[in-house]
Amino acid sequence: MQPARQAFTRESADARRADLIEATAACLAEVGLAGTNVRAICARAGVSPGLLRHYFGGIDDLVAATYQATSDRMDAILAAAVEGAGADPCARLTAYLTASFRPPVTDPELLGAWTAFWALARSDARMAEIHAESYAGYRARLGELLTACGARDAERLAIMLTAMVDGLWLELSLDAGSFGAEAAAAMIERAVAALLPQAPAA
Repeated sequence: MQPARQAFTRESADARRADLIEATAACLAEVGLAGTNVRAICARAGVSPGLLRHYFGGIDDLVAATYQATSDRMDAILAAAVEGAGADPCARLTAYLTASFRPPVTDPELLGAWTAFWALARSDARMAEIHAESYAGYRARLGELLTACGARDAERLAIMLTAMVDGLWLELSLDAGSFGAEAAAAMIERAVAALLPQAPAA
């Protein structure tokens, strides 16, 4: 019976950690960094401050874990978009880029969490490392997709397109009615068409 008890305890611990991460992301989205504290997080998660410190050591550890979890979630969403696009390399590239303009990536509440993460990345070495690894991973995957489409200097193009996607995503998150997700996707598609080598005429 001991193995079953250990499995149950491990699952319970994972669930508690996930609840605290979810509560932290929600607090950051709703009240920003200034309003996100141990009391607010624990109240939302329905746990005691002691439990937070038991699983994460403190709020800094929890916020870092929340940034990592949010980044991992976004990676999974983008990967699913690519896989859903089929085998055509250019369709996969377009899916990867334009998934950022549709829910759940454009959830307005998510913007509050991201801006808190970015602010902390400027002053906290651990947050800066998560940020750097997240963006490096995004650009690397984008570079692979560009290369599969025959792009030259894929690394430079990945940096350029990442900046373009980020800018459009930010504007859509701030004001969904500014130009709309379909317009943002069309802008990216035109940019990609201009940057990729043209296929020879049949």
